[in-house]
Order: sequence, then structure tokens, then C-alpha cells
Amino acid sequence: MYSNTSRFDKLMEIMRRLRAPGGCPWDAEQTHESLKRYLLEEAYEVIEAIDASSTTMLKEELGDILLQVVFHAVIAEERGDFAINDIIDTLNDKLIRRHPHVFDDLKVNNIDELIENWERIKKMEKGEARKSVLSGVPAELPALLKAHKITEKAARVGFDWADVDEVFAKVLEELKEFEETMFEENQERMEAELGDLLFAIVNLGRFLSLNPEEALRKTIVRFMKRFSHIEETLHSANKEMQEVSPKEINRLWEEAKELEKE
Repeated sequence: MYSNTSRFDKLMEIMRRLRAPGGCPWDAEQTHESLKRYLLEEAYEVIEAIDASSTTMLKEELGDILLQVVFHAVIAEERGDFAINDIIDTLNDKLIRRHPHVFDDLKVNNIDELIENWERIKKMEKGEARKSVLSGVPAELPALLKAHKITEKAARVGFDWADVDEVFAKVLEELKEFEETMFEENQERMEAELGDLLFAIVNLGRFLSLNPEEALRKTIVRFMKRFSHIEETLHSANKEMQEVSPKEINRLWEEAKELEKE
């Protein structure tokens, strides 16, 4: 059995060997840029494992995330930019610096004060690079998640609705405006109003402590399961979906919903 340290050293050795002459041609040609898509894919597979409540899947998918970190570290090491220990040192320093209520004598009375202090420390770390309260949200984030984070940041400095009723009223207002554009046949304006409606819904979700990205992702999963039930039922009856009436499709949809409850 390897010790914890030697296990990690072994992993680094394997990655260096894969990148070295005589190693794996695919691994050897990868760059920070080419690996971006795989990091995103692996992150979503970790989420899928968590949703499946599978510790076996989660163990494997977290390993794949670790592989991405090691891969990038070895590429940086080869270029002379930094090494894996620099990554770990930077992370250790950041964790201690951002938790003065744990590692120092700072007192915080609630979660709001903790988050406020966290944001203050992050702003100090970035110096003048971030002048806006809304800075620091990655451009590559999915749009719903990005909107959620931006509205959170704005809310922390008081740019927010007074209560959930106001937010709900805003959703209805944006829905009405979107409905009006549907009859104008102006694609650009329709897109803008749809965006406003989605943004208002994100705000409503935030007020209710609901993550819009998670909510939509789970709805997609439910839709796919229900749709698959319809397909399988029709296949068993030697029918095609195009041959069945909308009423029958709706009956099967409701049947799939009832099966979910069971």
C-alpha cells in the first residue's frame, strides 16, 4: 500500500510519463487550451454522480477532476510556469487568508457577515483589477448560473427588490411584455424580452433560495424520463409517436408523472 504522499507522487509520475517521449501521443499533444472542454465535462459528470447518490460514481468522477488538475500542473511544469506544489501552496495560503474567523481572531456573527468579509478579502486580493461589484464572475458560466451570481453580487450592496412579491410582479410584467412582442414579428425584440423574462425568473429563484441552473437541469432530466416512458410504451404497442393522437400522448405523459411519484 502507498502512503498518501507516495500515492500522489505516483500519480504525478504517471502523468509525466504519459507526456514524455515514448509515452501517449494524445496526452503529449494536449495544451491548457485543448483540455478546457474536458474539465467542463468532468465537472458536470461529478454533478451527475452526486444527483445519482452514487458514491462509486462520485469516487471515480472526482478522480477524473483530479486528473485534470494534475494534467494542467504537468503542462505548466514543463513550460517552467509553476509546479503542483505551487498550486497547493497557493491554495493553502488562500484558505487561511479567507478564513480569518477560523485561523485568526476575527469575529463574525452570522453568515451574511462571513460572506461580506469573504468578498472584501477577495477584492483586496485582486487589487485594482476588479473595480465593479459585478467583476469576478467567469464569462464561460452557463447563462442562468451567471445571472444568479450577478444578481447575488448586486443584492449584497443593496441593489435588490424589497420582497418576493415585488419580484413576482416583475416576472408577470416581463411575461406580459414578452407576450406583446410575439405579435410584432420582431425577432430581435422578442429575444430581448425573453432574456428579461428569464432574468426576472432567476431573481425570483434567488429570493426563494432556488438555483435556476439546478432547477432547469433537473426539469430536463424529468422531461427525458417522461419522454422515454412514452417512447417505450408506444414501442411495446408497435406504434410510432407520429401515429398517436395528442390526447393519448398527454395520457402517457401524465402516466409517467404518476410513476415518478411512486
